[in-house]
Amino acid sequence: MSQEKQITKQHLGSMESRYRARFINSLTGFKSANLVGTVDQQGNPNLAIVSSVVHIGSNPPLIGFINRPNSVERHTLENILATKSFTLNSIDEDIAALAHQTSARYPKNQSEFQAVGLTPYTDNDFIAPFVLESGLKIALTLKEHHIIKANDTELIIGEVEQVRVPSDAIQPDGYLDVESMDLVTISGLDSYHVTQRLYRLDYAKPDKALEPLSVSGEKTEWKVNQSTMD
Repeated sequence: MSQEKQITKQHLGSMESRYRARFINSLTGFKSANLVGTVDQQGNPNLAIVSSVVHIGSNPPLIGFINRPNSVERHTLENILATKSFTLNSIDEDIAALAHQTSARYPKNQSEFQAVGLTPYTDNDFIAPFVLESGLKIALTLKEHHIIKANDTELIIGEVEQVRVPSDAIQPDGYLDVESMDLVTISGLDSYHVTQRLYRLDYAKPDKALEPLSVSGEKTEWKVNQSTMD
């Protein structure tokens, strides 16, 4: 590893804006890659890639994401606030480039689905469109909307209404094996990655040695050098 470099708040403030954006966006490492599907009140679909999706809670099941400041037209945000509905759709290797293209600023009357070549899918139970090509599809209704005063970004929190996922990806203990679906992650603003699982680990307790688990949640033997856990 090369020599450590210290970058201060003053250094950050003096950086060219796009350079700073790329640098700061890379600091948090790998992030999940998702497509947000929405529809306006006239039924026009919209699709946008996000890398800020976070787990909020399991009971009730809540998922959130950060929307950029509403200083210009934000079709995704406008649609969610109007219809109270949106979907989150996974991105795999086959559609990563198409998903990235949805970040382009298309006019409101232009469907990103059509523009990039992805397929909107709806059913009678939910108004917002899914991405047919996605392996993991989640339908959510808007529960909370918060403006973050520090930078005017907006936190959208949705409650999970339904999940569509390959049945063989769901393990006996409830673990969802997302790696089996070839999902990609994002680092920074534009770098896409595939993953490789190291191991699953048993529930950690102060007086109990860590034990590895199989993908299905069963106790198994260590297959890595345990010195990495020291």
